[in-house]
Amino acid sequence: MLTQTPLPRVRTRLRALLHVYLAHRPIVERALTAGFVLYCLGTTYLGITGKGGLTAARLVTLGKGSSSTSASVNDPVFHTRLRKLLRIVVPSLKSREAAMLVLHSAFLIARTGLSLYVADLDGRIVSSLVTARPDLFVKNIIRWLLVAVPATYTNSMLEYLQSALGLAYRTRRVDTRVDAALTQSLRSDQSDKLFYKLANLDDRIKNADQYLTVDIQQFSNKLAEIYSNIAKPTLDVILYNYQLSRNVGAESLVVLTVLVQSSAGLLRAVTPPFGKYAAHEATLEGELRFTHSRLLENSEEVALYHGEEYEKNVIERGYFALVKHINRVLGIRIWHGMAEEGVIKWLWGSLGLCICAIPVFGGELLGMKSGDLGTRTEGKCFVTNRRLLLSASDAFGRVMYSYKELAELAGYTSRVSDLFDAMDDVKAGKYQKKLVSSGGVENNEKMLQGRGKIIEAEEIRFEGVPLISPNGDVLVKSMTFHVDSGKHLLVVGPNGCGKSSLFRILGGLWPVYGGTVYKPPNHQFTYIPQRPYLCTGTLRDQIIYPHTHDEMMARGVTDRDLEEMLNVVDMGHMVEREGGWDSNREWRDALSGGDKQRVAMARLFYHRPKYAILDECTSAVTLEIEKAMYDHATALGITLMTVSHRPSLWKYHSMVLQYDGMGGYVFTELDPEKRLALQEEKQDLEHKLLEVPKLRARLEELKAVKQERERANK
Repeated sequence: MLTQTPLPRVRTRLRALLHVYLAHRPIVERALTAGFVLYCLGTTYLGITGKGGLTAARLVTLGKGSSSTSASVNDPVFHTRLRKLLRIVVPSLKSREAAMLVLHSAFLIARTGLSLYVADLDGRIVSSLVTARPDLFVKNIIRWLLVAVPATYTNSMLEYLQSALGLAYRTRRVDTRVDAALTQSLRSDQSDKLFYKLANLDDRIKNADQYLTVDIQQFSNKLAEIYSNIAKPTLDVILYNYQLSRNVGAESLVVLTVLVQSSAGLLRAVTPPFGKYAAHEATLEGELRFTHSRLLENSEEVALYHGEEYEKNVIERGYFALVKHINRVLGIRIWHGMAEEGVIKWLWGSLGLCICAIPVFGGELLGMKSGDLGTRTEGKCFVTNRRLLLSASDAFGRVMYSYKELAELAGYTSRVSDLFDAMDDVKAGKYQKKLVSSGGVENNEKMLQGRGKIIEAEEIRFEGVPLISPNGDVLVKSMTFHVDSGKHLLVVGPNGCGKSSLFRILGGLWPVYGGTVYKPPNHQFTYIPQRPYLCTGTLRDQIIYPHTHDEMMARGVTDRDLEEMLNVVDMGHMVEREGGWDSNREWRDALSGGDKQRVAMARLFYHRPKYAILDECTSAVTLEIEKAMYDHATALGITLMTVSHRPSLWKYHSMVLQYDGMGGYVFTELDPEKRLALQEEKQDLEHKLLEVPKLRARLEELKAVKQERERANK
């Protein structure tokens, strides 16, 4: 009896296994299809969260000296920050943003459904051409034109909703942070003044305007795009491949997935860190913007020093650093784009054609009949399958592109989170400021860690309060004094001794590093500097700032009352001269220095605060206007705290706080007449002392003449 050779025996077993497989093929195909759907969802989730390594970004640490500022998608810090920002832009499921996301998702699903219908309709049109049936061809063309209406509407709505989502995200973020930075807390009368503190008490954010405008806009747009660029392609990949598996078999789907994932892994391996590039570009943009704003603020000084060429070189260095970085990124995108298109369009397109060929060349192995093969590869099915394959390839390509965009989102997330984290720290009183005190920073750093108390009271009283600048320079180690309502205070001393520091503490701008400060609420203070701030708005707005016209009317103040306030400082003619109360112009350029100071005085009369801090605010007006201003302010019951060296102002004050410039001070009652007499005596003595060298020289001359005559007589 002859035994079977090994090869026929293997063939027999393979046929038996194939027979068993074909008998259970429908179940296997459903299992493969379900597994493919789960695989797509799981891969997308892992890619977004960074747990699966399906990202195009590398681990990049941005910012000098900052180890927590990461622009990498696979860094847990990025996902923590992104979730925190998402809670801001989509605060609840009942919010407008959540409703827009649901509507956007509905249109995404509708577009995919329309794409499937169009793919099938495309095959029908080809089939009607191949079979030469003009009636069927005309019907299909009509269907094609009719489906264009919902298709174009869906595409337009998707673009609209994506842009609207980006704007809504930006609005939500800007509202949250600008409100926090510029408005007062509702829980108490103390103002947070975050924008000032961020710019002056902390070194982390150098150009907050860049963050609040450009970076938040870029982040919002990227966040709105990333949802569409991930959700839609993922849905397309699942539905297109599901339909394709029904046409050419789930086995083809498995082969396609393996090949595509292999080539995608190769593509990811050569993808540059676009998140790092996006964040660095935003940083360079911010530095260039800051350079221009700094030049605008100091244009007069630059012109007087003839520093135009120097400033031009500074701006050009910043600009060309930005250009160099952008050109480098553009060069990288060239070869990366070639690799992407080569893999996604051409390689995956050829794989699609191979998938269409599997039923033809593998039909006998899969047990398909010739008729079945003929049905599967006829014109209609081939065109439909080809379109599905191209659509699936394009969808997977967009998934790959979305990882690159997600990496760029990580860069903008890093920038925006840096801003928000710094604002939260500043709001909590946690500052990061480089100490530059000439007296050593070790002991000063300890003092900066301390915090004093602020107690609301009717009078102003300092008890053991140190005056320390934000950079750690101790101006006065401990200050104790009090100012009762109605007792005007004169503050004098050399530059840099702590006069402005005292007022910044009273205004809530600087923290109290020790001791106890008793002071009225902030709304009972008004500050008038030497160069008053004039807002954008009408002439009326300059007087009532920061009130609105409605708030002015609610207080019972009329335009006639405002004119009377201007008359006190001899500016009543200004209303007619400037074209009325509703005239609008750039007032800082339209008014002279003296006019600005008189407008600020009228603003003081309008608000009638309990205390007024006057910092050399009469330096550009005559003594007559100065007298009228102080007399009227005193008559209104305003307690004045003046920084000035003008002897003409002494008579309006009853207390004096005098700094010696060496860390010491004297607080005592002020006797204007006695102080003026002492001042005159001091000036007289100084004048006489200036004559001493001349008198000594004359004395020596006389001695020489006397000696010469004595010698002549001998």
